[in-house]
Amino acid sequence: MNAPAKSSTDSPTSLLFSDLKLRDVEVKNRVVISPMQQYASDQSGEPQRWHLDHLGRLAQGGAGLVFTEVAAVNQDGRNTHFDVGLWSDAQTDNWARLADAINSGGSVAGVQIGHCGRKASIQTPWAGFGPLGPADAARGEAPWQVVGPSPIASNPGWPVPAELTIDQIETLIDEFGQAARRAAQAGFQALNIHGAHGYLIHSFLSPISNQRQDAYGGDRSGRIRFALKVAQAVRANWPGHLPIFFRISAIDGLDGGWEIDDSIALAIELKKAGVDVMDCSSGGLTARTTTAATPRPEGYQVPLAAAVRAGADIKTMAVGLIRRPSYAESVVCENSADLVAIGRESLNNPFWPLHAAVELLGDAGYACWPHRYGWWLERRASQLRLNEASNA
Repeated sequence: MNAPAKSSTDSPTSLLFSDLKLRDVEVKNRVVISPMQQYASDQSGEPQRWHLDHLGRLAQGGAGLVFTEVAAVNQDGRNTHFDVGLWSDAQTDNWARLADAINSGGSVAGVQIGHCGRKASIQTPWAGFGPLGPADAARGEAPWQVVGPSPIASNPGWPVPAELTIDQIETLIDEFGQAARRAAQAGFQALNIHGAHGYLIHSFLSPISNQRQDAYGGDRSGRIRFALKVAQAVRANWPGHLPIFFRISAIDGLDGGWEIDDSIALAIELKKAGVDVMDCSSGGLTARTTTAATPRPEGYQVPLAAAVRAGADIKTMAVGLIRRPSYAESVVCENSADLVAIGRESLNNPFWPLHAAVELLGDAGYACWPHRYGWWLERRASQLRLNEASNA
């Protein structure tokens, strides 16, 4: 729906700061914190104190929903040795502490699960962000065999993935389901399946990286089979009253690659499989889009979310260089997306949602703040205005 009409005497209103019901989960506003890898775990794959502080602070910042970084569904599905995972029941207790930290901060606790596929076994960003090699092994970070739908490296000089067998694919599908079960046991209320940025699911979707000729390759119906089976396995293991998000690269942006019409067709089928929200990113099949030097306008991926929303009649989440509250408001008011996700902007300002509420709603926005802060800041704002008026 569009924002309510205003008269000159109306108080400010905001659709961005209206609630939204997703199955039985109600988010207090449409601002979401995107999954952002922290490379802060240990070999256990469990969240550490850093994760509790980092995500607890972002929850206190006022977003309706806060997602964790991607949790690998098996140990080989990690990007680095320092990624988190949900591949064992023994990990659940620490994930429960993390879900509690997010909920206690006032946000709905969401978790993302995935497998990095042919982009696994890499260095941390500050160690080079390339494939692990002998020097890394010498300091205890040995490389491991990466996997994919076809033996095609993601970038020149990167490891060639081992082509997954049908039995291995079926095992992976079950591992996604089991990770979802553990996430539910830990107390998360929303789940995001990572199917973007060149990771395993995306590499099955794109004809550039998937050149199989069996049931999991060939035409589009074959290439989306893995994604659909993963979604079905997750839905079977995830409570029916809780929502599922599915992150996609809506376009590859490469000749002969995945296109927006493919994403719409996929979204239609994922909706049938029980997915509630399409999380629309783009690119990343080969080079990383998050570290690319190409200048991009604010909200450059919003039209992709709008196209999927209209074409598949499904809720979408827009993401990508969304910095200004007024722009975020326009995204939901113009029906381009139902939710707006921010990532690195929240690292710059963990209280971005709360400041956005004041910018869009005026002093009424302080009601969105924790009352221990908002009560004082609303009065401070009034006093500052009086000071400015007396000095005018």
